[in-house]
Amino acid sequence: MVEVIGPEPAKLIMSAFVGWAVSVPVDLGRELIESGARLSRHAHTMYCDLTEDLPPADSEAPPGFRFSPAHEHEGREMLPAMVAAYPPGHPDHSGRDPEDAYEQELAPLIGGQLIGTLLPCSTVAVDGGGAVVGGVLVNQWRDVAWISEVFRHPDKSPPGLGARLIRHTQLRGAADGLPTMGLAVSYANPAKHVYARLGFTITDTMMTVIIGPS
Repeated sequence: MVEVIGPEPAKLIMSAFVGWAVSVPVDLGRELIESGARLSRHAHTMYCDLTEDLPPADSEAPPGFRFSPAHEHEGREMLPAMVAAYPPGHPDHSGRDPEDAYEQELAPLIGGQLIGTLLPCSTVAVDGGGAVVGGVLVNQWRDVAWISEVFRHPDKSPPGLGARLIRHTQLRGAADGLPTMGLAVSYANPAKHVYARLGFTITDTMMTVIIGPS
């Protein structure tokens, strides 16, 4: 993240951060893009106060499914649902090989090497055959319980399962004494409306851009 404290920040960033990905306020992000930077992500930061009463929402698994602590499952059990949750055309589709997604993102998140320890409130949804079809992973990031992954297999679980999983995770986090839970959601992802209904509010909007050679 880049903090703007001087004049002509776009010019400085374009010359000093070649090859870097930088997160900046939206106005500066647009100026950087006009100067040749490439947009990587346009996202909201959202937080939920777990010490206050949450808006009403279902927190139980739907019939035929159960919720289970994420730490009781291997990362490779979660991988098929995580990959299926972000198909081509989805705002967060990465296009990465599934094995790369596992090695570079999912495994380090679960192991606590990427941003922080996986918290006990992390939860997965399991179908009647024992397959993981959705999940919410929460890591300790600095002093915040951060939702690092939300995923639901669109073909093997019913609509609304993701919202139930998040509410279940919020309640588990509150019971564990967590005061706040945060997440980032892409600007174009309609899931932001689901998060809002569950008590998350937008606190910031940023652009992450890739600074290429001039």
